[in-house]
Amino acid sequence: MNNSVENRFLAIICGALLLFVAPLFVLFLFLSSERADKEIRDHISVLLVANSQALAKPLWDLDDDSVTQISATIVSQSAIVKVQVRDQSGQLDVTQSTIPKSFRGDLVQVSRAIIYNTIDGPKNLGTISVFYPALGLFSGLKHEEVVFMSIFIFAVLAVFSAALIGNRIFIIRPLMRLTAAVEATRQLGSRQHVNWQSNDEMGRLARGFNEMQSKLESEERELKLAHRRAVDIYDLTPAMLFSLDEDDRITAVSDYWLVATGYDRPHVIGCRFADLVTADTREAFLKRKNDLEGGPAVDVTVKFICADGNIMDVLILESTAATAGYDRLSLSVMTDVTELKASEARNHQQAIRDHLTGLLNRQGFESVLDTKIQEADAAGQELACLFIDLDRFKWINDNLGHAEGDRALREFVGRLKMHLAPSDQAARLGGDEFAILLPAKDGARRASAMAEQIASIFIEPFGPDLHMSASVGIAIYPRHAANASELLQKSDMAMYAKKRDGKNGAQFFDHSMMDRTRARAEIETCIEAGLAEDWFDAYLQPIVNLNGRSIAGFEALMRLNHPQKGLMAPAEIIHVAEETAKIIRVGNVIMDKAITHLAAISRLPGMQDSYLAINFSPLQFEDALPARLAALLGRHGIRPQRIVVEITEAVLMHNNPQIHTVVTEMRRFGCRIALDDFGTGYSSLSYLNRFPVDIIKVDQSFTQSINDMNDDVREKSRTLVESITTLSHKMGCTVIAEGIETEDECRTLHEMGLDFGQGYLFHRPQHAAALIERLIAPDHPVARAS
Repeated sequence: MNNSVENRFLAIICGALLLFVAPLFVLFLFLSSERADKEIRDHISVLLVANSQALAKPLWDLDDDSVTQISATIVSQSAIVKVQVRDQSGQLDVTQSTIPKSFRGDLVQVSRAIIYNTIDGPKNLGTISVFYPALGLFSGLKHEEVVFMSIFIFAVLAVFSAALIGNRIFIIRPLMRLTAAVEATRQLGSRQHVNWQSNDEMGRLARGFNEMQSKLESEERELKLAHRRAVDIYDLTPAMLFSLDEDDRITAVSDYWLVATGYDRPHVIGCRFADLVTADTREAFLKRKNDLEGGPAVDVTVKFICADGNIMDVLILESTAATAGYDRLSLSVMTDVTELKASEARNHQQAIRDHLTGLLNRQGFESVLDTKIQEADAAGQELACLFIDLDRFKWINDNLGHAEGDRALREFVGRLKMHLAPSDQAARLGGDEFAILLPAKDGARRASAMAEQIASIFIEPFGPDLHMSASVGIAIYPRHAANASELLQKSDMAMYAKKRDGKNGAQFFDHSMMDRTRARAEIETCIEAGLAEDWFDAYLQPIVNLNGRSIAGFEALMRLNHPQKGLMAPAEIIHVAEETAKIIRVGNVIMDKAITHLAAISRLPGMQDSYLAINFSPLQFEDALPARLAALLGRHGIRPQRIVVEITEAVLMHNNPQIHTVVTEMRRFGCRIALDDFGTGYSSLSYLNRFPVDIIKVDQSFTQSINDMNDDVREKSRTLVESITTLSHKMGCTVIAEGIETEDECRTLHEMGLDFGQGYLFHRPQHAAALIERLIAPDHPVARAS
């Protein structure tokens, strides 16, 4: 209670008395003492004046008795306790005193000279000294002043007492009641009210306190109800809820969480949640704190260890739930995603696996390729990539059906897996293309061995008379490639190089392939630019009658006139155009320009019936080809009989019903059909029987060997050419010899009975404008073919 309000109030009152009342009281006493002292001094001064004159005569006469008598009279005065009279000569010294022996106070001395007036003037005979006690603060008080001071002190004490009583009644008592209510609320937990009624500040304070208590009591009831409802919702919600403190220790779990995980609540409360997570996902769970600090919520997927030891994939969504002091609490929802993860794994496998063979697809292979390269670098090994393309697979699909092709692919993969090591990786990149990755110290040796094993796979047929082979391209990391994309690209280039060299075998990558690839890419660019910039044109080479050498017709030959490079070799352009399927666009351009040139030549005298031979690639035999050709002929007014459609044995070898239908329709339209390069490749008399062929063109290789220096070669070539000519004539076909360059060749062929010929001996392929200029020259014989 030392610091109670009442003690402080009492201290304030006392302090006020000391600071204001006490100084006034002391000042009053001091002034009273000064006044009394002044009155005594004034009285003594008057007394001394009178007595100094009375003492002058006796002192002059040295009348000791008179001096003594006067001194006694003076000392008998009130307030004077001692009188001393001395003359100047020291002969007379009279002292009178009434000071009691017990007096210990101070005396105040007042002296005056004794002057005697003589004939010679005033003379100082001596001094008279009067002593009186020094006055204290209370010594000079009069009766009236004492009464006044008593009344003043009584009034101060009355005011002081009234203030204390009022403070106790109107301040201390309500404060004590308020304090008692607060203490009861703190100790008992119940909201106590203050029983005090007044209209002053204490009454308003009491009413405010009671209203606050009532409001807090109501809010506490609502809060308890809300807490009870929150706990019920937390526990009864069919979701795995749990809360963590800032140290990731579990502070609460829902009933559903306990049911789903199999734990008991006392066992898990206070445990670190990371201890319930598998070691491989624990780091991911701990790192989620960094994300939680940067946002309101974070999610993480981990593997949770249930009470029975089973592993459950769970998705945890965590957010900051509340703050208690400086401790962070979080609320998390845990969802079982085990089935979802399994489904994602299945979908991922389906996304990276080929559904037919079970091998990796291209996407899966490319992702594995990067990993394999990293593993090879770490192990100090090489990585061989084998790019495999199955030969004749398209023929199987086209002739035996896709079901048989799929069966052959599965059979191939089954045989291939028998030769793969656990560290090897195989993939189906699409169609009949496969790739194999082989990690090894010596990648070349391992790849060669695997290529031999792949070749052995095709020894046994894949079905009745179903034989296949494979073209294999091999590239090795890091010998040939610095990264995954280069490794796959260069193994692909090696495979295509093997395809061009005859298929059925393996080919290692070498850097000359890059030159060929760049050259091929350059040709592709030229083809595309030629189509866009109109660089393609149809050159014409006349076909002459061997009997008289008159021009019977013209063969249209494709040429690409590059602005910087000039005329480019047509063979490579045709080859690349066929591989890229651009031959259809190129062929349409050449056909259009060739027929336009024929229309211009037809206006020359004697050229009205000359024909035009156009070569067609197998890819050009589309259903729309006859209609396109008919439209061009109708635009220029050219009869279909003047058009010869040249096809090669390669076209016939496709044995494609669509090609047969298109050729037959063009023949029915009126065009003639010529079989080009007869005698090369897989010549078969059945072609002449199945296709409506009108013209047979003997390949230039036979033309150039009929006068060979080797007798055996010469005789066999002549016999073959004569046989072709005789057989063709028997079947009503005209025979044309290609590549005639000498008069001897022309004469020999004419003697053998061939009808027409073409070659450098007669005319080179020329631009139509140059050819027309030559044909209209006066010295050039122009005649129709007979």
